[in-house]
This record gives sequence, C-alpha cells and structure tokens, in this order.
Amino acid sequence: MTEEIDFYLDLTKEQMNDAISHLELVLSKIRAGKASPQMLRSVTLDYYGVQTPLSQASNITTPDAQTILVQPFDKTIITEIEQSIIDANLGFNPSNNGESVIINVPPLTEDRRRELVKQAKTEIENSKVSIRNVRQKTNDEIKKLGKSGLSEDLERDACNNVQEITNQFVEKADKIFSVKESEIMTV
Repeated sequence: MTEEIDFYLDLTKEQMNDAISHLELVLSKIRAGKASPQMLRSVTLDYYGVQTPLSQASNITTPDAQTILVQPFDKTIITEIEQSIIDANLGFNPSNNGESVIINVPPLTEDRRRELVKQAKTEIENSKVSIRNVRQKTNDEIKKLGKSGLSEDLERDACNNVQEITNQFVEKADKIFSVKESEIMTV
C-alpha cells in the first residue's frame, strides 16, 4: 500500500510542477517594459506555405532594453515578418531597414503596469486553483485506498504529506508572482 501512496505523491508533485511550468510560460508573455525575445514567441508566419514560428525563420535579439531586432535567415520574407508581428496584435509597430525588422518597445505607463500586475495576479490564482485541484484528486485517491484496506494512520499521514507538498507549490507560485510584480513595477 505504501508503494501506491508513493506513486500518488510522485504524481502529485509532477502535476503541480506542470502547473508551475505553465504559470512561468504564461507570465513570460506578460510584458515587463523591457524588450525580450520571448515577447515574439507566439508569432508565426507563412514561410513557403507552412506556418512557421518566427524564431525558426529568423534570429531574434535585444540590442538594448527598448529594442527587439529580428534578422531573417531569408531577406525576402522581411515584409511577411512585419505583417505577422502586426497580425499577432502585440501592440508593436515594426519597421525594417532592408536587412532586419526593428521593434521599439514603448515604456509602460503606471496604469498599464498596474493592469499587468492584475493580469499576473489572475494567472497566479489560476495556477493555485490547478495545484489545489491536484491536491483534491490525490486526496480522493488516498481515501479510496483507505476504503480498500489502508490504515487510518497511513491515510492521515499521506493526506498531510499531500498538504505539505501543496503548501510548497503555492509558496513557489507566490514567490514567482512577487518576482514578476517587482519586474513589472520597476521603471
């Protein structure tokens, strides 16, 4: 029986880690005022009839904190890159110099920073809900084991372990939020 409990505890950790990974991915898309190649992660373009991520058709760099430079591997697709960035509706106005696409990232206003913090807070709460749902599923499985012969002490200890794991992951989500909040609010 303890092997089954260990299995459920490992599965719980894995699923909670997935929730944290998803949270980090979502938060990386929230713009913090300084340029980052991650801002263009969702951009795809029609590259010879195939929808291709921008990062696979070009080199994306940030020469300074306010500029993103997109250098296509094939210079003939510069206009397609510009159009796909506009179509992605990220709020950028790309321009090109014949060799590369240049995106100036405008500084954020105080109101916009507060909106982004609220958006990040919503994502954190969604992540915590996912973590708590995993806890609930695991506790349900442990209670099923209790009905099929697991001692009450082992069942209680397993549920306490699940709660400790949950607390660790909720704390991790809160730390991620405080880092993101300070990143957004720093001018």
